[in-house]
Amino acid sequence: MEILWTRGESNVRDVVDRLGRPLAYTTVMTTLDRLFKKGLLARRKCDRAFLYSPALNRTEWEHKRTGDFVAGFLSVAEPARDLLISCLVEAVGRHDEGLLDELEKKIKLRRKELYRRPKP
Repeated sequence: MEILWTRGESNVRDVVDRLGRPLAYTTVMTTLDRLFKKGLLARRKCDRAFLYSPALNRTEWEHKRTGDFVAGFLSVAEPARDLLISCLVEAVGRHDEGLLDELEKKIKLRRKELYRRPKP
């Protein structure tokens, strides 16, 4: 993803050439194809090769990754969900008290939004 964000639209060979370590062409091709199938990359045919480009910008990507991570914790049994919330609050509090205040504001705002929703 980093190479595509930096360089823009690229084919498999371009990506292989810019990697910081040697990887087989087919490995990179398979990875790009899987990212395309997951909707994370766009691609178009150019001659005999595909050109890949990011379907999401860096901010959208980070938001999606974070959302998927949190959703994974919330989809399991109660102890893991409680652990996620307590670890998040503890880590945020250690890192930045202002961020903890921001988290509290976002929770209050989200609750207001949920209460305003029409009941089914």
